[in-house]
Amino acid sequence: MKQRARLVLLLMLITFEFNSAVIYVLDDKNGLGRVFDGIGGISGGGATTRLLVNYDEPYRSQILDYLFKPNFGASLHILKVEIGGDAQTTDGTEPSHMHYEDDENYYRGYEWWLMKEAKKRNPNITLIGLPWAFPGWVGHGKNWPYDFPDITASYVVKWILGAKQYHDLEIQYIGIWNERSFDSKYIKLLRYTLDKQGLEHVRIVASDNQWEPIALNVLKDPELSAAVDVIGAHYPGTNTVLDALKTQKQLWSSEDYSTFNDEVGGGCWARILNQNYVNGLMTATISWNLIASYYDDLPFGRDGLMTAEEPWSNNYVVEAPIWITAHTTQFTQPGWTYLQTVGHLVQGGSYVALTDRKGNLTVVIETMTHDHSICIRPPLLPFNVTAQNATFHLKGSFASIKELQVWRSQITSETKMTSYFCRLWMERSLELQEDEVYTLTTITTGVKGSHPDPPPSAPFPKVYKDDFDSKDPPFSEAPNFADQTGVFEYYKNLTDRGPHVYTLRQILTQTPITWATDADQTISVIGDYHWQNLTISCDVFMEKVKTGGVFIAARVDKGGQSIRSARGVFYWVYADGTYKVTSDLAGEFVLAEGLSGTRAYGWYTLTLKVQGQFAYGLLNGYTLWKNAVVLTPKNGWAAIGTSSYELAQFDNFAVEAE
Repeated sequence: MKQRARLVLLLMLITFEFNSAVIYVLDDKNGLGRVFDGIGGISGGGATTRLLVNYDEPYRSQILDYLFKPNFGASLHILKVEIGGDAQTTDGTEPSHMHYEDDENYYRGYEWWLMKEAKKRNPNITLIGLPWAFPGWVGHGKNWPYDFPDITASYVVKWILGAKQYHDLEIQYIGIWNERSFDSKYIKLLRYTLDKQGLEHVRIVASDNQWEPIALNVLKDPELSAAVDVIGAHYPGTNTVLDALKTQKQLWSSEDYSTFNDEVGGGCWARILNQNYVNGLMTATISWNLIASYYDDLPFGRDGLMTAEEPWSNNYVVEAPIWITAHTTQFTQPGWTYLQTVGHLVQGGSYVALTDRKGNLTVVIETMTHDHSICIRPPLLPFNVTAQNATFHLKGSFASIKELQVWRSQITSETKMTSYFCRLWMERSLELQEDEVYTLTTITTGVKGSHPDPPPSAPFPKVYKDDFDSKDPPFSEAPNFADQTGVFEYYKNLTDRGPHVYTLRQILTQTPITWATDADQTISVIGDYHWQNLTISCDVFMEKVKTGGVFIAARVDKGGQSIRSARGVFYWVYADGTYKVTSDLAGEFVLAEGLSGTRAYGWYTLTLKVQGQFAYGLLNGYTLWKNAVVLTPKNGWAAIGTSSYELAQFDNFAVEAE
């Protein structure tokens, strides 16, 4: 028999018996606070959901349920996605819907799929798009999207129109340029372009950076103020600024958290969700990132609300932040309203209360200590929290409430075990102690959803092959390859009549408008970062005459925003008939070089073997070089790539690790 959580109210009080009581009033008599806009996650910034799409069913759907299914897991209200810009944006590149000015494809990448899956589970989910980078043609070769604001606005609006036309997705909010300078002229033109295309309902968030200078500019410029609907700040540390409040705009923490998703990360997230409103009147908080579904040794490993980084094993982990999120999301909805009577607990922690203005009330209380409040960027100041007796007076329209459901999460400490999102049976009182989250609510539909345990964790297969003869469309990405610069797509090869009909092709020929520090080369990594001794082979086809070049590589030790300085063992061949072996992606530290006889528009099989401190390479099965000394790095991924932004094809990739 299920135990139903109850809390008996005597004299209209909720009482937490521990030490001497401090009284807190929850009342709507003098009006309410700001309207709640929701809690969400970010897919992008970048390629943070790369591995999820490769999971087998039913595991992939189970993961999506934990993220988006109402009254099940995190029950997210908001999904924010990257508008792919063909450039490195933290953990990889996401493909653009327009690689070139005369090219449009609204099926590239996995964000369309993800938005549809989220919408399938929660038809009311809020969808947001934001560019981190742009294809090079948008800036006419300059690393700046505002010199031609009409082109940039048209590019973004086409993405919104494509979402509707090809996927029946309504994008409700659009951003400017993630964590980069904004341009007032561009924002106004974007508003004009949206309206001209019948997208008056799409609201603009600016500037996805800091509160200033956007808040001051909005105050000074009435036309800009009319264009901007939401002021979004990143990692505000739960605080806002006076200018932002003066604008009377919606205030969002439009990117937050960015913390390892263990118990400490869960505690951090609990404080953020409450105190973003208590301290800063922010009505939406969006986690970077949604799900840690990228190689763990890329930057910010496991900084998602949950973890799904092993599609080869189908293992995933429902982490602490999922259940911390549920304390709010399962018992509120966007459109609910905060009470004015919210704040800090005297002995540490905070409380918020929200109502649907139809008689329902949800109170969320957190008592996170300094041990569970360290966020990566920026760190929140530690709080000392002690056990306390808190008495809440329910007044105004809430005075008639006789019963509340009670849910609790406890973070690990020396005196108690971790437990998440447990429904309690209570008669009179709760002991409110440190490192806990409570939800007290009139809503009765909360559920701690569960699926059968996924398969056990396993390392990347030591023997792996891909001939790229996929049933997926030609523009799709190959499973488990994580593009770090450039974009590698399936391709139907029409350039020659050989056996290589279906290949993987690096498609970019122009440096994009970057967000991070992209490499001058293109590269896609795959495999196990801990690999040391391995053999890699791949058929390669250069399409750039004279100056073209391609490589295969082992022990690649860096990715993401550090890709430019990646080390490893790189085996290059060039269209001018030469080869080179280097210990870095930039090609500056040469281990061996000579003649190869390779040319553009011919297929060649490259084989690279790395054993201990030595490496050797084969061309079409014959040894081309040997005994190159490899001192560092000791381990890393396998990879393929090109010497510049150029067209090149790859086929019959194979790796065997010891």
